[in-house]
Amino acid sequence: MAEEDNQSLHNENNHVRTLRDHMNPTRTNAPSCIVFPPDASHFNFKLDIIQLLLTFHGLDLENPYLHLREFEEVCNTYNDLNCSMNTIKLKPFPFSLKDKS
Repeated sequence: MAEEDNQSLHNENNHVRTLRDHMNPTRTNAPSCIVFPPDASHFNFKLDIIQLLLTFHGLDLENPYLHLREFEEVCNTYNDLNCSMNTIKLKPFPFSLKDKS
């Protein structure tokens, strides 16, 4: 019985997962903490808004509250009748964040 279990674990259709496989799951896309509302699919994204955004790198010299205030000022200049202001703020926000480099 134990031999059958061992063979089924090593079957070509049944790949044996190592502890490393369990610790480092494969990902098909980058995880995001932003959850878009249902009307987000109706947002007409304009590339002009990205050019107006200031970037935040997370450096010690940067003020995150100032970044958010300036980000909201840019978003408030944009109007889309198909979606809410929350969607207008959520969609371009990831484009305002950059790596520390």
